Amino acid sequence: MILQRLSRNLTLWVLLAIVAGALLGHFAPEPAVRMEVLGKRFIDVVKLFINPIIFLTITLGISTMGDLKKVGRIGGKALLYFEIVTTLALLIGVGVAALVRPGAGVAVGKLNTAKVGEYTQRATEFSWGDFLADNLTLQVLLVAIVLGTVLSKYAGREPIIHLLKTAAKYVFRGLHLVMLFAPIGAFGGMAFTIGKYGIATLLPLGKLMVTVYLTMAVFIFVVLGGILRYCGIGLWAFLKYIKAELLIVLGTSSSEAGLPGLMEKLVGMGCAQPVVGLVVPTGYSFNLDGTTIYLALATLFLAQVFHIDLTAGQLLTMMGILMVTSKGAAGVAGSGFVVLASTLTAMRVVPVEGLALLIGVDRFMSEARSITNFIGNGVATVFLAHHEGALDHEQAATVLGRGPRPLRFRRRHLSSGEYLGEMAQKAKPQ
Repeated sequence: MILQRLSRNLTLWVLLAIVAGALLGHFAPEPAVRMEVLGKRFIDVVKLFINPIIFLTITLGISTMGDLKKVGRIGGKALLYFEIVTTLALLIGVGVAALVRPGAGVAVGKLNTAKVGEYTQRATEFSWGDFLADNLTLQVLLVAIVLGTVLSKYAGREPIIHLLKTAAKYVFRGLHLVMLFAPIGAFGGMAFTIGKYGIATLLPLGKLMVTVYLTMAVFIFVVLGGILRYCGIGLWAFLKYIKAELLIVLGTSSSEAGLPGLMEKLVGMGCAQPVVGLVVPTGYSFNLDGTTIYLALATLFLAQVFHIDLTAGQLLTMMGILMVTSKGAAGVAGSGFVVLASTLTAMRVVPVEGLALLIGVDRFMSEARSITNFIGNGVATVFLAHHEGALDHEQAATVLGRGPRPLRFRRRHLSSGEYLGEMAQKAKPQ
């Protein structure tokens, strides 16, 4: 019985795959690098499910939810939350970098800037217009909102809704089948990372690595843990609930790989479907807590390496630039590293050539960024569902195990079904 349970435990298999990939990368780097294709192909297949799931979740949710005012209210609260929490993440990153000074004493030596031009070119080409045009997820989100609103006003919508529900059932069934191959994707991603860059590359910049991981751990357990505590949910229980998705993100260094599973888990723990559908995909582009912390730490790290003492005005300028550039990280190939290049280019204070110091270790820090972003979006969804009265606390307690009660209630908290029913009732003409 125990062996049968273990054989079906996806989390265990993903963890074993990560360990196996790391061992292969360390002891046989050349064949390990060739395993990159396994990680990439797994992520590519999972990406195929992201937009259909967002489309179906949003359309079905809003079609029973009511008018667009409710959607706008949730969207407005989400953007306000994202701005507040990412600003807090930025302040934490700046504060830790100023206190620990990870760049102090790092020898610059002769920088190999051959690859830096690739990132700086893409950084200067980045624009918000291109970001919105190229970000298919946001486009799908907008189309789903419009279609869901139209369907909510259409009297003959039942056959269409039935068709969409059937499609959603099969999409999630297909996703579950794909997730059976998650250990292969995690193995390929970890083998490639260790095989190409090697553990030895971490030693010269070990202080920066440790600082990044500890800072993100503090942010997760203090800030995000505090937010969940306010909602009456324990952080450890929540992390245990999404542990399979976290390990997939760790193995592949991509938060996209766990995004569909996170949305399903959030609905399963009692968050109303429309809230999950609106907050998670929007947060993927605008709520990048881990990326924000990394950008702040990396920028000040390079300033310290080059013995540049930033003035108060320059620090404020840097923070202002990061508040804008960090929002586009998910829409840029190369993610945080390209955005870091664009930040340094806009600041005109820290030499962009310093990026050469970070190229070798960026992949290792990418895991910390992805996991923090991933947890941050899950916590944001729980908070906004709680704030909207759209979090079923009884269901959450059943799924996660009994934990702390919410510190206070803004209003009576409803189950997902009750929330949708209430919204639909309010939307009816009086």
